[in-house]
Amino acid sequence: MNLNKLFKMPALFGALILSAALLAGCGGVSDAQYAELDALRQEVRSLESEANTLKDERAELEAQISEMNRKLAECNKQKEETRANLNKIQD
Repeated sequence: MNLNKLFKMPALFGALILSAALLAGCGGVSDAQYAELDALRQEVRSLESEANTLKDERAELEAQISEMNRKLAECNKQKEETRANLNKIQD
């Protein structure tokens, strides 16, 4: 058991030092990476704007379709009433 405790502390410190070294080596962001990130953010904003525009157009088209369907239903109703009246006259 004492050997377990004896090796546990150095192994823990070794892992900590190795982790710190790896993080320090990977740290820092270059100006090119910042520029790329800004370009990607701008592209995302542009795509979101385009998506919103398309959603608005879709809503407008759906409203137009709804209006046409309403008019079609009204025409069909008038057609049926006219047929019924013609049938009454012919009988």
